[in-house]
Amino acid sequence: MNKELIIRSSSEAVDFALLKDGKLIELHKEEEKSNFQVGDIFIAKIRKPVAGLNAAFVNVGFEKDAFLHYHDLGPNLASQLKFIKLVSAGKLKDFSLKTFQFEKEIDKDGIITDILSANQSVLVQVVKEPISTKGPRISAELSLAGRFIVLVPFSDRVSISQKIEDKKEKDRLKKLVLSIKPKGFGVIVRTVAEGKNVAELEKDLQNLLARWNAMCKKLPTAHHPSKVLGELNRASSILRDVFNDTFSGIQIDDEELYHQTKEYLQEIAPSKQSIVKFYQSNDTPIFEKYNIERQIKTSFGRTVSMSKGAYLIIEHTEALHVIDVNSGNRSNKATNQEDTAMEVNMIAAAEIARQLRLRDMGGIIVVDFIDMSNPENRKVLFDFLREEMSDDKAKHKILPPSKFGLVQITRQRVRPEVNIKTREEDPNNEHGEIEAPILIIDKITSDLDRILKTHKGVVLNVHPFVAAYLSKGFPSLRSKWFFEHKKWVKIIPRDAYTYLEYHFYDKKGNVIKE
Repeated sequence: MNKELIIRSSSEAVDFALLKDGKLIELHKEEEKSNFQVGDIFIAKIRKPVAGLNAAFVNVGFEKDAFLHYHDLGPNLASQLKFIKLVSAGKLKDFSLKTFQFEKEIDKDGIITDILSANQSVLVQVVKEPISTKGPRISAELSLAGRFIVLVPFSDRVSISQKIEDKKEKDRLKKLVLSIKPKGFGVIVRTVAEGKNVAELEKDLQNLLARWNAMCKKLPTAHHPSKVLGELNRASSILRDVFNDTFSGIQIDDEELYHQTKEYLQEIAPSKQSIVKFYQSNDTPIFEKYNIERQIKTSFGRTVSMSKGAYLIIEHTEALHVIDVNSGNRSNKATNQEDTAMEVNMIAAAEIARQLRLRDMGGIIVVDFIDMSNPENRKVLFDFLREEMSDDKAKHKILPPSKFGLVQITRQRVRPEVNIKTREEDPNNEHGEIEAPILIIDKITSDLDRILKTHKGVVLNVHPFVAAYLSKGFPSLRSKWFFEHKKWVKIIPRDAYTYLEYHFYDKKGNVIKE
């Protein structure tokens, strides 16, 4: 399994495409105007605590106030408030928390108006970016994420990632962390720390402590509200969270970003620094070179095509997402309906796991798989879907298929969903829209794969523009069909056809049903 990160930079935004064996599995965009990334820490003021919601609205500089619930205050909020007061007044110069006297933990079932009041200064961290009409969701329980560990100020807890299953390794990591952990800070050990030595963990810890000290130095002169600690640039944060030994290449078309990424990789994985390449080409844009634009056009529509003629319908509502699995009109060698359903459902499960990551879909997702009567098949499908989603960083939970074939998934959403428009203006209709033209080529190819199994002398009638695209150049798409199927397809341009209309005929002139 090879993973590649392709980074495209423009004056307005930076796009990040994560490929797994050449297939697009994640797409991120960092816009210049984005001031509220997950992980950013702000010094802010409480606008108004509301007892009825047991939450406070906080001014963090966004057009809508951020929402801070009592359960997101953290047990040591009183200590944090005391620390901010002392540092802001210049009475505390040592930010290490070694000699800092902690306050009593707040009651976990308390009332927010007993803890916070209007105009009170508080340090808060963005845990969910602004989505739709909602302001950012924030927490007062701060954490600084590193490559191997997460540093939690005003805490003494040490916890190990649940994804590390080996008990001996968990015990080893806990002992290592306890030997280097500074007083007043808790530590969460991340999954990628498995097998790492104390020197690597210590280096990560010192980097995080340096970031904490740099943030604290800003507090005495910081405006309210203002960002006092920003997340790493998106390239570095993606590398921090997803990078591992399976990465085979990182291609970047921006020289400054190339050097930043190379420097960051030198810190976290020096042996892999050589896989970072600066992409230079005046002819082919980087996303075209790696077939990403085509994958974007074919992956973000309402209908998603899969292998063997199967497809998904993805619908979005205010309350939830619905995904319908369809077998399509295809010939199948399976001996019965159950085998057909099983085959299509397994193909769909892999694509659904990819789609959830690619679109960053969150909330409640209901998947309508094709009904299967065999309980063992339903279990195999459930286990396969869980396995396919195991690489997903977002917290998620999957319920087993119901008797109706429905699978319910909840998936954490911390950023706005990736939503790319795949329909374009219809050149035949002033006010209409059509699917992206590139999709028609995929549909024609898919239909031909099926038709050429049972027909010879196939004639394809298409719009002249599409006919030219299929037949010109070397090797043309028509030539590739010939090499694959050993059958020649005659293409006839038809001026009367609309832009994306096409029909197949046999050698007698009869229409072949697609």
